[in-house]
Amino acid sequence: MARIAVIGAGTGAMAAAARLAVAGHRVVVYERTETYGGAVRRFERDGFSFDTGPGLLPLPAVYRDLFLKTGKEPLEACVELVQVDPSARHVFADGTRLSVPNASRAGVVTALDEALGSGAGQRWGDFLVRAREAWDRTRRPLLEEPLWPNWSVLADREPYPAVPHKRLLRTRRATTLAEIGAWELRDPRLIALLESHALAFGLDPRVAPASAAVLPYLEHAFGTWYVRGGIRELARAVYERCVARRVEFVFGAEVTGVLEKDGRAAGVELAGGAVAEAEFVVAGVAPEVLSRVVGHAAARGADEVPPQRGLPSRMTVLLALRGGRPKEAAHRTVVHAPHRESELDGLFATAPAAPTASWRPTVTVLRPDDPELVPDPEHEAVTLTSVVPAGRPEPEVVDAYTEAMMRAAEQVVPELRERLLWREVRTPADIADATGAEGGAVPAPALAAGDGRLLHPSNSTAIPGLFTVGGWSHPGGGLPHAGMSGALVAGLIVEGPEFRGSQ
Repeated sequence: MARIAVIGAGTGAMAAAARLAVAGHRVVVYERTETYGGAVRRFERDGFSFDTGPGLLPLPAVYRDLFLKTGKEPLEACVELVQVDPSARHVFADGTRLSVPNASRAGVVTALDEALGSGAGQRWGDFLVRAREAWDRTRRPLLEEPLWPNWSVLADREPYPAVPHKRLLRTRRATTLAEIGAWELRDPRLIALLESHALAFGLDPRVAPASAAVLPYLEHAFGTWYVRGGIRELARAVYERCVARRVEFVFGAEVTGVLEKDGRAAGVELAGGAVAEAEFVVAGVAPEVLSRVVGHAAARGADEVPPQRGLPSRMTVLLALRGGRPKEAAHRTVVHAPHRESELDGLFATAPAAPTASWRPTVTVLRPDDPELVPDPEHEAVTLTSVVPAGRPEPEVVDAYTEAMMRAAEQVVPELRERLLWREVRTPADIADATGAEGGAVPAPALAAGDGRLLHPSNSTAIPGLFTVGGWSHPGGGLPHAGMSGALVAGLIVEGPEFRGSQ
């Protein structure tokens, strides 16, 4: 039995802690804040309850596996999972509205033909077939195995089988997500549908590799799920599974350094000077925090994938409304920006400009049919989310973003302002405070190709005994990927460097 110190109580770190405890190790988690979950938080007021991080769960099989491997109770005995149908409604710039059935190829094809015109469903269906091939080619090396030492193979090889396209007297194949849309889908509404999946992860579709096609495929193939009571309930269940497996949590404990002895990690030092010895250290923290506690150059090898930089953040507006939720309301509606190129320029420019009075972003409107979130059936809890530049925005910028998001939401929530009791705004600064990530940046999932820009540093480091876990390390951001990173780190510690993932 080894002593293992875990830095941070994010979802990926807790997933690793539970697996390591089941393997017989003594695990202590040190969390600088007063609660668990990382960015998976909850805001409560006046009987209303809101998720302030992710609102939906893709690929629940990751957490089913975690609960299966760490105890007798399955995931569904600890939380209630609800499949969201339709998966989403989309309101496009021209006013067209589309409801996308959950995990049904035939249903999606029919819905697209009815909403966008004959042939739209066939083009999207053919795209999904190609996206599945990209998924099959990358699923194991990107999600189920530790990062390959020769990771540049993943960086150079584009797994998406793009359709040949004649352009300027040459035959070319799409290398970015935007080129897939322009050359293979063609309809601006299909393009917006495609690109919205990348944008939701803070990726610029104009430069995101074509392999980002796996993002809409994941939603199509495995469905979209909601956890009754909010996604925070999933974090609670993982935390309670850790406690049941005798993982110790120390809250309000900031780790200021990683101890080294004989060339390997030997424990952690806490603010105030206390020392906790350990044979292994697992760091579930943002790159900036890792740099402070161990030194970036020391933790990563010379041939290591660098951490992702320059990623945007998210703004969340929580709305408490009088009047019950209409039965016909969709759980999730994506209201697309009227001018996609202007939106992308504003988000991904080197120096993003402050929003103007006429500017409107793509906004995701969540309206869960969940009585646990409201004081009574005569009220509704609505969450608006949009991708915004990372940083600590000034109050007037926050106000401008909030107003733009409200204008978008008014398209799908009738009488929104008349029904409004109060609103709460969560900015990138709040994410930064919760996670330690610079400017509240949110990591994206790992993707192949694109010169490795969207790969993540491996879970092993140049310091023996020190491992990293969570969204800022392999295989990247998002709840499923965080859970997968926990499984990889546990495998590397339990089985050693020869571990190659589950079979």
